[in-house]
Amino acid sequence: MSLGMSTRAPTLFGPTNVPALSSRSCRSPPPARYGGRHTVTLIPGDGIGPELAKHVCELFRFCCVPVDFEVVDVDSSMASEDDIDDAIMAIRRNGVALKGNIETNHNLPPSYKSRNNLLRTTLDLYANVMHCQSLPGVRTRHRKIDIMIVRENTEGEYSSLEHENVPGVVECLKIITKTKSLRIADYAFQTARAKGRRLVTAVHKANIMKLGDGLFLECCKEVASGYPEISFESMIVDNTTMQLVSRPQQFDVMVMPNLYGNVVSNVCAGLVGGPGLVPGANYGENYAVFETGTRNTGKSIANSNTANPTAMLLASCLLLDHLKLHDYASMIRRAVLSTLTETKLHTADLGGQGSTSEVLQRVMNAVQSTGPRTLSM
Repeated sequence: MSLGMSTRAPTLFGPTNVPALSSRSCRSPPPARYGGRHTVTLIPGDGIGPELAKHVCELFRFCCVPVDFEVVDVDSSMASEDDIDDAIMAIRRNGVALKGNIETNHNLPPSYKSRNNLLRTTLDLYANVMHCQSLPGVRTRHRKIDIMIVRENTEGEYSSLEHENVPGVVECLKIITKTKSLRIADYAFQTARAKGRRLVTAVHKANIMKLGDGLFLECCKEVASGYPEISFESMIVDNTTMQLVSRPQQFDVMVMPNLYGNVVSNVCAGLVGGPGLVPGANYGENYAVFETGTRNTGKSIANSNTANPTAMLLASCLLLDHLKLHDYASMIRRAVLSTLTETKLHTADLGGQGSTSEVLQRVMNAVQSTGPRTLSM
């Protein structure tokens, strides 16, 4: 197999990085490339993150992927923000990152800022993209699901503007801006056009929040008028969740503000088999960060060799597609998906007894069976 050449990626969990604005061309690989190799920031995170990150490194070495990881540990229990500042600096230097999920403990004081939110807002990673698709070998209630979720990632209820000016009375501000609403709507339609999708659904609560969600909805309608070949519809968020669990096949591309995106992403991940299966990507104008789609830390199963590595491995494939290493991404993706069809290797979340290390070994065996691993840079 000749690796490193640019080939068409498969439909299943293929590359999702499309230009955010129609006037911009496709992003080029990040600048941190030396001697034909890419330097990528690796943030192991909490819970199962470190062990999954270790498995990605092991698989990349086995496949001779031309990527060097710069590891930056982030301690979610620290009051100081020095660690996340170091991670942000590394991503600015390298342009791209792979990260495990970082815990946000709700028992910490309000002054504590979510490391995840700091990273996304500081780097303006405004578009979170999750592709929820029925997978071979995974039995679920619904079949033929193929939904792309585009979530605004930098404002909404996660703007961290909370106040308690009067004892017992808490104010939480939901920030919706026209600029960012237009931007995420355009990203969704650009994604739909690039992927040959036919329908974009805007999810909102404009019937109650007439100004905030009303502005978001109007921005989506405005952008939709510029894409006449793509159908557009809107749906209230509570009806959306009911429709998802009843007939998810009706959805194609979905775009929504931050909090709704969090809820809908988790519902969709559950529909296709759970959080251990779905990768996620965060895109901005200058940086990209890849992670598992639902952002669960999995602390309860950390270091037990029982975590499902599929989501993290597929996230690493999205990373490789972003770096234009499509042959490596395709090879690993095929191996991961073929391993999923072997039910005896399913991990506990899929009702099996397979271990994380057993799944990884089978993936490497599948890679090896495809032929010699040679580089063509």
